[in-house]
Amino acid sequence: MHGAAFALVVNIAVAGLFAASFAVLALANPGYRRVLGFSASYAIGMLTPISEFLLPLGNWPEPFMLTSYFSFFVGLLGMAAALACFYRRPPPWVAIATMLAGAVATRWFIWGGARNTLPYELAYQMPFAIASALSAWVVLRAGRRGALDLMLAGMFGLIALHFLVKPFLAAFFGSGRTALEYIDSFYALLSQASTGILLTAAGLVILLNTVQSIIVQSQIASETDVLSGLANRRGFDNHAARALAGSQRFGLPISVIVFDLDHFKTINDNHGHAVGDQVIRSFGDLLRRAAPQAAIAGRLGGEEFAVLLERTTPEGARLNAEAIRLALAQFDNENLPMVTVSVGIAGIQPSETLAEAMRRAGFHPVPPSGYGLRALSVDVLVPHARASGLDTDPAVRHFLTDRSRTHTD
Repeated sequence: MHGAAFALVVNIAVAGLFAASFAVLALANPGYRRVLGFSASYAIGMLTPISEFLLPLGNWPEPFMLTSYFSFFVGLLGMAAALACFYRRPPPWVAIATMLAGAVATRWFIWGGARNTLPYELAYQMPFAIASALSAWVVLRAGRRGALDLMLAGMFGLIALHFLVKPFLAAFFGSGRTALEYIDSFYALLSQASTGILLTAAGLVILLNTVQSIIVQSQIASETDVLSGLANRRGFDNHAARALAGSQRFGLPISVIVFDLDHFKTINDNHGHAVGDQVIRSFGDLLRRAAPQAAIAGRLGGEEFAVLLERTTPEGARLNAEAIRLALAQFDNENLPMVTVSVGIAGIQPSETLAEAMRRAGFHPVPPSGYGLRALSVDVLVPHARASGLDTDPAVRHFLTDRSRTHTD
């Protein structure tokens, strides 16, 4: 087996492994069915080395020449579409159709032309360069700027450049006067090896990007409360730990607001757990809408919620809590019972933990007897309010006293 044939066999095996790997990832992760596009791209492109391997074995090389050319080109175009789907962007179908039509016209125009000449080789390789550049453009257009995304865009840019260099190598080394002579040429070995290496590298970067996305998505799912759509206790604690570390490092204020839906057990008992679940879901939606975009909101369990506010003083947290309370007061859903909420607020000191601050805000476990709801207060705000004169404002005083009271069944 000569060198070019060996390179063809390696390329067939590598393309097949990538096609199988992406298919397994897609089938094992239902949320990533779009990864099947990568599998299809490599499976179609695999027909190129198969065709070139079979080309010298038959008496009619023309069908294999066409299969080799167009399967590779369609595989590259399919990669651009698959990348668009992976990044949740619409595939550039117009550009793909235009390039395909241009490639058909170009191949027909140079069919039977003089090989080993620079014009012929440029016309032959140009569609591949343009298709590879399209993949690079799709990645950059997606807007993600992670290391793997930039590496992937750069890889396809390098592949496009490689196709522009190949015509000069073909003219210098000689690509053979016929397709059969091409298989036995040194240029064929160089061409197959370089293209195979670059496409293998691109495939590995895509594979890493896919696996990373699956891991991140799994982590997000494990830290998200299914019912409310907010962070669960684990997710809230993880995000809060990072926020607290940053706040302490730079000496910035940070505050926490805790919420307890009043008489939630009564809602479940009188209206059923389905209605109770809808109340939780609706309050989660309300927090997402009413809380600042940068806030960390979570459901800590049962009817207990919390919002962590970076770069926010207790007074600022009070204003946010009041905005959320007013949004709840204006909430109107005839299918749900009226819901009120108790609120506690605390500014987190550099020397204390989140749990300590939440205890200061009045956040305590439900008593084992099940009687009563928590006594949530904003007493921590009173010194600040008095120091700033806010307690003279009737609305503020009403908010402080009204929301500080203990609720019991």
